[in-house]
Amino acid sequence: MAEKTTRARDEDGEGFTEEERAAMKERAKEVRGRKKKDGLTDLLEKVAEMEGEDRVMAERIHALITEHAPQLEPKTWYGMPAYAKDGKVLVFFQPALKFKARYATLGFQDTAMLDDGPMWATSFALTELTPDAEERIVSLVTRAAG
Repeated sequence: MAEKTTRARDEDGEGFTEEERAAMKERAKEVRGRKKKDGLTDLLEKVAEMEGEDRVMAERIHALITEHAPQLEPKTWYGMPAYAKDGKVLVFFQPALKFKARYATLGFQDTAMLDDGPMWATSFALTELTPDAEERIVSLVTRAAG
């Protein structure tokens, strides 16, 4: 018998998971400005709510971005730590536990302009932050931030 998951779907097998609905609700609050203090405070509160390796990675990514791309504006986006340029999200960190995934994700929006020919990556799976991974993150973020 298949294990029951938290993926709440309608009768047609479509719809959003509980985690997806929660993220959309968080985004609606962000847009309306409810609960908003300031971008940095909101981001740090979200990081503080994380557990285990998600929190460790989020804290380190925040330190890397703050050091190497201080012009980016910290904020939350769908309840995740994000960094914006000219008000538009450029890069975000999606913790693994947010959607019960097996890895965290560092993602870039189209404003990042990471174009590399006709096809390029816009998100990266993270299971741990090694020195090589940190170096690659710094390279991508500084390139994206311009």
